[in-house]
Amino acid sequence: MWSLVVVGAGATLVMDAWSIWLRLMGVPTLDYAMLGRWGGHWFHGIWRHQSIQEAPAIRGEKKWGWAMHYLTGIAFAFALACAAGPQWLREPTLVPALWFGAISVLLPWLVLQPALGAGVAASRTSRPWLSRATSLATHLVFGLGLFLAAKILA
Repeated sequence: MWSLVVVGAGATLVMDAWSIWLRLMGVPTLDYAMLGRWGGHWFHGIWRHQSIQEAPAIRGEKKWGWAMHYLTGIAFAFALACAAGPQWLREPTLVPALWFGAISVLLPWLVLQPALGAGVAASRTSRPWLSRATSLATHLVFGLGLFLAAKILA
């Protein structure tokens, strides 16, 4: 179990390094404070926003957002282990991790982005195809991170 926590956190760290690089290149990425703001509004029964940036701020939203981000990465590591079987963790291979990373992009496209006001697969943003490509690439990097973290542990 702890190994999956390490794999998920490690993969999320790889994804964060990628996101930093994207920001340095001028490509916008998700501000995890907005993820925390979204999560904070759940306690008030609000699950969907017209624009998360215009929603009232939540105390500690940045910390909540980063916690949600890493917990999601850890949950995805558990899901991959369930899908690929326990053997994958002992002998990790790249292809299942990349496939899982690619499939995991469905969560932001179908749940997170619509809930934050960006529409399905960022359809309400100014450059939806850039957002989609960035999301897919980021989740593929997350998949690579799953593989690398599992390989280091194995």
